[in-house]
Amino acid sequence: MIELVGFDGDDTLWHSEGYYQHAAGAFQRIVGAYVDVADASVRSRLHAVERRNLALFGYGAKGMALSMIETAIELTGGAIAARDIHRIVELGRAILDHPVELLDGIRAAVEDVAARHRIVLVTKGDLFHQERKVEQSGLAGLFHRIEIVSEKDDRSYARVLAECAVEAPAFAMVGNSLRSDIEPVIGLGGWGIHMPYHVTWEHELQHGVESGHPRVATVDGPAGIAAALAVFDAESRG
Repeated sequence: MIELVGFDGDDTLWHSEGYYQHAAGAFQRIVGAYVDVADASVRSRLHAVERRNLALFGYGAKGMALSMIETAIELTGGAIAARDIHRIVELGRAILDHPVELLDGIRAAVEDVAARHRIVLVTKGDLFHQERKVEQSGLAGLFHRIEIVSEKDDRSYARVLAECAVEAPAFAMVGNSLRSDIEPVIGLGGWGIHMPYHVTWEHELQHGVESGHPRVATVDGPAGIAAALAVFDAESRG
């Protein structure tokens, strides 16, 4: 039976990626004053720099802001003005200061699951930013445990399960990213509930989850989470 249910934070509990997409668009317009945006492939260059810097800067707005500055300097050959570098810094600040807006129906869904299972929040990103979002979400009190990790991989999930004294087959994870929320969990022997968000960061689109995996369910929104868990619970009792 399912003993513990994990929830992702960004774009599963609250809206997030849209703010990053908005910043990326504004960044493109800033750099467009110096180079031909289409010819320079600004978005793909930014993504490449972000991926290169992940091991040092980690995930989140601060890493993105530093990567935007680095990309702008590279693309313009160092010609970008200080005032425009400051505008890029402000883009990062705006992401850090964005309001925390819950997805429609997610509070009721989390409360419903919490009434039947222990639940844990597993989210990645900048510690201060994620702590702020958790606090402002109003959901913190529902969770048995809150984990803010630098990377969502096998080791991170295995540690959470060990500290919660739960075996992987008794754990289900709910999230919008197949790469970060689902693939590591089913790799350990757990269950995954994929709740796609309308926009996904390019980095998160790269995964190895096969279509129709028997331990993965896809739901259209928060209202489908409880039903998917009920199916997993029955199958795990088996």
